[in-house]
Amino acid sequence: MNEKILVVDDEKEIADLVEVCLKNEGYSVCKFYNGTDALKYAETSNISLGVLDVMLPDIDGFTLVQRLRERFVFPIIMLTAKVEDSDKITGLMLGADDYMTKPFSPPELVARVKTQLRRYTRYNSGDLNDGDKQKPRTEIDVRGLNINSESHRCTLNGKEIVLTPIEFSILWYLCSRKGSVVSGEELFEAVWGEKYLDSSNTVTAHIARLREKLGEPPRRPRYIKTVWGVGYTVD
Repeated sequence: MNEKILVVDDEKEIADLVEVCLKNEGYSVCKFYNGTDALKYAETSNISLGVLDVMLPDIDGFTLVQRLRERFVFPIIMLTAKVEDSDKITGLMLGADDYMTKPFSPPELVARVKTQLRRYTRYNSGDLNDGDKQKPRTEIDVRGLNINSESHRCTLNGKEIVLTPIEFSILWYLCSRKGSVVSGEELFEAVWGEKYLDSSNTVTAHIARLREKLGEPPRRPRYIKTVWGVGYTVD
């Protein structure tokens, strides 16, 4: 195992706990207590996943996520002491893949790290056709929106759209089921690989970010459409 995990938390006890939990699973851990040093390290290192606190002494976790997403697509899990949905949605909208509220269960954190890394590995290996074993496809085109699972590239009218593994998986899943309505529950369980509980905000935030990247008008999206009370569809 050679995955390198970036841990950023100004609470030393929590950062140390996360470090111990992940090292016990065989991961390499790079630990920082502020965002500035973490960002500098990420720019010169090969990071597999980040675990970031929202409240940091210099730049806040939201800004750190935004800065990282300008250059990197590795999964990011955010830790927050706040329970307000607005904080969770903000993190997801800026590019985080998942979030956990403090205090958290160390085994659950490890499980979420493993889930995100499996997805990231699939993303980099091109194995994104689990939903269609008999007729695997590597490329889908919907009116100029082209998504390719071998190159992991998404283009819109020839212009490349940079997506995170989660965003790529969501778009691939919806496009591969073109013409069908996919519920939020189905989408969450297919992409996140976890049982759907009260995760509507997670799905909604990622759909909103995808639409933003595609330049979709909020009221009349061309590609990812909402079927109110049912789910989402690409037609």
